[in-house]
Amino acid sequence: MDLTVWRTFVTVCRLGSLSAAAAELNHTQSAVSRQIAGLERQLGLSLLERHARGVRPTPAGEVFRRHALATLNEADRAVRAARDARDGAFSRPLAVGAAPSLASGIVPEAIRGLLKQVGAIRWSLVPGLSAQLHERVIAGDIDIAVVTDAPPGLPQDQRLERRFLGLDDMVVVLPVGHPLAGTGPVDIQALADQAWVEDNDGSAALLRQHAARAGVSVRIDLSAADLPGKLALVATGHAIALIPGVLTCALRTDVTTVRLVDPPTRGIYTITPRRDPHRCAQTLHDRLAAAFAPL
Repeated sequence: MDLTVWRTFVTVCRLGSLSAAAAELNHTQSAVSRQIAGLERQLGLSLLERHARGVRPTPAGEVFRRHALATLNEADRAVRAARDARDGAFSRPLAVGAAPSLASGIVPEAIRGLLKQVGAIRWSLVPGLSAQLHERVIAGDIDIAVVTDAPPGLPQDQRLERRFLGLDDMVVVLPVGHPLAGTGPVDIQALADQAWVEDNDGSAALLRQHAARAGVSVRIDLSAADLPGKLALVATGHAIALIPGVLTCALRTDVTTVRLVDPPTRGIYTITPRRDPHRCAQTLHDRLAAAFAPL
């Protein structure tokens, strides 16, 4: 069987969409559909089922996905090992994943320190939500990811090593000129009547949980597609928002922050594969741990 088709199937399962997989793989959607149909004919099994938002693997498809992923990982390792042996030197690029708030400041700074320490290496930075990065480390696409345990949390997986970096206090971001700018820390009760904007379910859950502990509720009136969109809505006075504290060093100049009393927190971790770790992954972890120590 052609491993290209296996890779297509694994990508479709990861993204839950034929069209999204086609875009990532630079194929047409019809080509992806034909590959999946051909694989199902070869196996004599139905591997995918459609639902309202896309596709998901059938029970047989999920079993096949796990074994296909392991096979693809081993194949990728074989190719890397052969190329390293040919070149007579370590040439494998370092792929670093990071949650959006971490990719905006602390991770690039740690990578700069890594390059000063080990010299020039090829590397890439892949922003993404923690659950997505978790899957991509398992898939072998990413060598080390910096993730958070914000809701829905991090799954346990024996194939990965997870190491704690530190706790991050969430803060409230306000437009410059807001009445509470320059004050703090403030109780969430003082902000309960404000309009809020959120860009992901994890941050929204932290906000609602914090408000509920204080005996109030908050109105999340607006949603944003991503962190820059969320900050744009705050800067233009449409709402306020909960953001990670590590992001404050990289904020735009037309917003400000205020700390909360007894703020919600999230844990920050690195995750790396237990098998075939990148030689620079440990050094980057150490750089990140040093950056989090004063926080």
